[in-house]
Amino acid sequence: GRDRHLAGQIQVDLVEHCGSSASEHYANTVSTCDVAFSWWEREAILESGKERTCDALDRARKRMPFAWVHTHTDNDSSFINWHLLGYCKRQGIEFSRSRPYKKNDNSFVEQKNSTHVRAVIGHLRYDTEKELAIINDLYRSELRLDKNFFQPLMKLKEKIRDKGKVHRKYDTPLTPYHRI
Repeated sequence: GRDRHLAGQIQVDLVEHCGSSASEHYANTVSTCDVAFSWWEREAILESGKERTCDALDRARKRMPFAWVHTHTDNDSSFINWHLLGYCKRQGIEFSRSRPYKKNDNSFVEQKNSTHVRAVIGHLRYDTEKELAIINDLYRSELRLDKNFFQPLMKLKEKIRDKGKVHRKYDTPLTPYHRI
């Protein structure tokens, strides 16, 4: 396995904002999270095509305070494609993907999707350029600052199984900025 203490190991996921209907075009959030420091960046795009997804990854990558060395995505075919692999190769970034049916392989970004995307943006449908601009303004400014500089979080230090019971030990809560 990889050393989870090294910066630049990024989990990537796509969050759909289609409401109750996946028809036509709608917004998606390209969500990225560094495993070591929990630094989180995201970009909203309309649809999830090759160029838009790669451009969104590029913008998120350039806002991170360190270089990406490895990206890891889930096994969803709507997001994992040859274009993403090509993007990583062109940027000199290692690429891997989760095992089939193992959602916890991408647990860092999945947790952020719940607390940083769904809890803020919700489950409604967004499908206009104006809505996209508002979401990206929030992602690039207030939400980015709040989650990376002001919201402390605890990271799991160790998990011990004892007689069928799991005991977890966490470190001191720190913001991603302070962890760096």
